[in-house]
Amino acid sequence: MVRWRAGTVLSVRREWRGAIELDVETADGPLRALAYPGLVGSPDPGDRVLLNVGALVMGLGTGGYALVVALPDRLPADPPAEGTTRDHGHLVKARYTPLQPILLGVDEEASPHRTVMAEATSIDGMPVVTADLHSALPAILAGVHADRPGARVAYLMTDGGALPAWFSRTLDGLREHLAGTITTGQAFGGDLEASTVHTGLLAARHVLGADIAVVAQGPGNLGTGTTWGFSGVALGEAVNAIAVLGGRPIGSLRISDGDGRERHRGVSHHSLTAYGKVALAPADLPVPDGLEPALAAAVDAALAPLSARHRLVRVPTGGLDAALRACPVPLSTMGRKLDQDHGYFLAAAAAGRHAAALLD
Repeated sequence: MVRWRAGTVLSVRREWRGAIELDVETADGPLRALAYPGLVGSPDPGDRVLLNVGALVMGLGTGGYALVVALPDRLPADPPAEGTTRDHGHLVKARYTPLQPILLGVDEEASPHRTVMAEATSIDGMPVVTADLHSALPAILAGVHADRPGARVAYLMTDGGALPAWFSRTLDGLREHLAGTITTGQAFGGDLEASTVHTGLLAARHVLGADIAVVAQGPGNLGTGTTWGFSGVALGEAVNAIAVLGGRPIGSLRISDGDGRERHRGVSHHSLTAYGKVALAPADLPVPDGLEPALAAAVDAALAPLSARHRLVRVPTGGLDAALRACPVPLSTMGRKLDQDHGYFLAAAAAGRHAAALLD
């Protein structure tokens, strides 16, 4: 449950779109905290804040902040829009939690995109890359733009990890390189809000005009070390949604020889579960050339059972290393950088390259 603390803001460390990182003095000493101005307002030095410190106390990696719940002495003003009707949206996310935001859904009656969304039934063969970790997004984008620099790529953030898109510094750094971000399900804070992956996909194609979409959860996924207990398993359901809407599903495989956990070496058991058991529709599974021989052999052996349902696609990797090194945001997965887990990022870039090739 929630571990509460009260504190006083000492200083603002840094800011990015939708988030402010703070130093806060508490009875436990100084803490690093994060505030979302869209939910709680903008804290200033000297402000009293109420904090949820559970993730910080547990030492969680991605989510290891004290989170500002309220500025009790300086509450933010109400939003400018009148709030008693649905004229400005009624899409409630993080539902029935104390900080539930009420937003305008892309397909609601009050949305300027209502007519387009009401008439949309297909994504017209659009290639859609699915990935089970948020860290794959910049590498996939690098792979797309290595061959098709002008391709419009939309990102659909699912609610398996962080709910506020504002948490992701990666998204802040990629804003100029994406056609837009669509937050789906309980996730919020994107350029567009969608209630489901299905409406998010339709919005990517028909509102943002995307050539390619990427579907992945936000940062801070949940995993229990069991077959089914991982939030990213839902990407198998995304494959089904893509197929139902007439898209081209492309699975970015989670490949690694840098992860110390055996279940994630070669092809992660999460990818094998999502594509081998959850995804009922066939997908393209790009396999990068140029992997280290031992890793390549492990990958081929792990993927052999999936070939009955999916299409394994060999992707040349010339130029992808350079594209990854030129990425506009830092590459990191589970604390490992590009050279510490090269196979992981290369596989994601190969999925992007394959998606770009389907535009020809």
